[in-house]
Amino acid sequence: MTASQIAYCGLDCTACPIHLATLEPDAGKKNEMRVAIAHECFVHYSMNLLPEEVNDCDGCRANTGRLFSSCRNCEIRKCAISKDLESCAFCDEYACDRLEEIFRSDPETKNRLEKMRS
Repeated sequence: MTASQIAYCGLDCTACPIHLATLEPDAGKKNEMRVAIAHECFVHYSMNLLPEEVNDCDGCRANTGRLFSSCRNCEIRKCAISKDLESCAFCDEYACDRLEEIFRSDPETKNRLEKMRS
Protein backbone atom coordinates (compact mmCIF):
# COMPACT_ATOMS: atom_id res chain seq x y z
CA MET A 1 0.00 0.00 0.00
CA THR A 2 1.38 3.39 -0.97
CA ALA A 3 0.91 6.60 0.99
CA SER A 4 -1.50 7.89 -1.68
CA GLN A 5 -3.77 4.91 -0.98
CA ILE A 6 -4.20 6.07 2.60
CA ALA A 7 -6.76 8.82 3.18
CA TYR A 8 -5.73 11.98 5.01
CA CYS A 9 -7.34 10.53 8.16
CA GLY A 10 -5.60 7.15 7.89
CA LEU A 11 -8.41 5.11 6.33
CA ASP A 12 -7.19 2.48 3.87
CA CYS A 13 -8.71 3.32 0.49
CA THR A 14 -7.64 -0.06 -0.93
CA ALA A 15 -10.05 -1.77 1.49
CA CYS A 16 -12.93 0.68 1.03
CA PRO A 17 -16.02 -0.99 -0.48
CA ILE A 18 -16.70 2.11 -2.59
CA HIS A 19 -13.21 2.02 -4.06
CA LEU A 20 -13.47 -1.74 -4.62
CA ALA A 21 -16.75 -1.20 -6.50
CA THR A 22 -15.00 1.45 -8.59
CA LEU A 23 -12.42 -1.13 -9.63
CA GLU A 24 -14.96 -3.89 -10.38
CA PRO A 25 -15.05 -4.52 -14.16
CA ASP A 26 -18.28 -6.54 -14.16
CA ALA A 27 -21.25 -4.14 -14.36
CA GLY A 28 -23.66 -6.58 -12.68
CA LYS A 29 -21.30 -7.24 -9.78
CA LYS A 30 -20.55 -3.50 -9.49
CA ASN A 31 -24.29 -2.80 -9.18
CA GLU A 32 -24.67 -5.51 -6.50
CA MET A 33 -21.80 -3.94 -4.59
CA ARG A 34 -23.39 -0.49 -4.82
CA VAL A 35 -26.71 -1.85 -3.53
CA ALA A 36 -24.86 -3.32 -0.53
CA ILE A 37 -22.91 -0.08 0.02
CA ALA A 38 -26.08 2.02 -0.05
CA HIS A 39 -27.60 -0.31 2.54
CA GLU A 40 -24.52 -0.14 4.79
CA CYS A 41 -24.43 3.67 4.49
CA PHE A 42 -28.03 3.75 5.70
CA VAL A 43 -27.48 1.29 8.56
CA HIS A 44 -24.24 2.80 9.87
CA TYR A 45 -24.50 6.48 8.91
CA SER A 46 -28.26 7.12 8.36
CA MET A 47 -27.50 8.14 4.77
CA ASN A 48 -30.36 7.64 2.34
CA LEU A 49 -28.51 6.76 -0.86
CA LEU A 50 -29.75 5.04 -3.95
CA PRO A 51 -27.26 2.54 -5.40
CA GLU A 52 -26.74 4.83 -8.41
CA GLU A 53 -25.68 7.60 -6.00
CA VAL A 54 -22.75 5.47 -4.86
CA ASN A 55 -20.37 6.95 -7.40
CA ASP A 56 -16.86 5.93 -8.35
CA CYS A 57 -14.09 6.98 -5.98
CA ASP A 58 -10.32 6.73 -6.37
CA GLY A 59 -9.62 7.94 -2.82
CA CYS A 60 -9.63 11.38 -1.23
CA ARG A 61 -6.02 12.07 -2.20
CA ALA A 62 -6.35 11.04 -5.86
CA ASN A 63 -6.46 13.74 -8.50
CA THR A 64 -8.82 11.92 -10.86
CA GLY A 65 -11.94 13.87 -9.94
CA ARG A 66 -13.73 10.63 -9.00
CA LEU A 67 -14.63 11.07 -5.35
CA PHE A 68 -17.50 9.73 -3.25
CA SER A 69 -19.82 12.50 -2.08
CA SER A 70 -19.07 11.91 1.62
CA CYS A 71 -15.35 12.08 0.90
CA ARG A 72 -15.81 15.29 -1.10
CA ASN A 73 -17.62 16.85 1.89
CA CYS A 74 -15.32 15.43 4.57
CA GLU A 75 -14.20 18.08 7.07
CA ILE A 76 -10.94 16.22 7.75
CA ARG A 77 -10.11 16.19 4.04
CA LYS A 78 -10.98 19.89 3.69
CA CYS A 79 -8.79 20.74 6.68
CA ALA A 80 -5.79 18.76 5.39
CA ILE A 81 -6.09 20.32 1.94
CA SER A 82 -6.37 23.84 3.41
CA LYS A 83 -3.17 23.20 5.38
CA ASP A 84 -1.47 21.67 2.30
CA LEU A 85 -0.77 18.44 4.19
CA GLU A 86 0.07 15.09 2.66
CA SER A 87 -1.69 13.51 5.64
CA CYS A 88 -3.12 14.38 9.03
CA ALA A 89 -0.07 12.59 10.40
CA PHE A 90 1.94 15.72 9.65
CA CYS A 91 -0.45 18.24 11.19
CA ASP A 92 0.69 20.45 14.08
CA GLU A 93 -2.69 19.75 15.72
CA TYR A 94 -2.39 15.94 15.48
CA ALA A 95 -4.55 14.27 16.74
CA CYS A 96 -7.54 16.58 16.70
CA ASP A 97 -11.04 15.73 17.93
CA ARG A 98 -12.17 14.80 14.40
CA LEU A 99 -9.35 12.28 14.10
CA GLU A 100 -10.02 10.88 17.55
CA GLU A 101 -13.57 10.12 16.38
CA ILE A 102 -12.21 8.21 13.37
CA PHE A 103 -9.76 6.36 15.64
CA ARG A 104 -12.63 5.16 17.83
CA SER A 105 -14.52 3.72 14.86
CA ASP A 106 -11.42 2.29 13.11
CA PRO A 107 -8.36 1.92 15.38
CA GLU A 108 -6.15 0.91 12.44
CA THR A 109 -6.37 4.48 11.14
CA LYS A 110 -4.34 5.64 14.13
CA ASN A 111 -1.76 2.91 13.55
CA ARG A 112 -1.35 3.95 9.91
CA LEU A 113 -0.92 7.61 10.80
CA GLU A 114 1.47 6.82 13.65
CA LYS A 115 3.58 4.78 11.22
CA MET A 116 3.68 7.76 8.85
CA ARG A 117 4.70 10.05 11.73
CA SER A 118 7.68 7.89 12.69
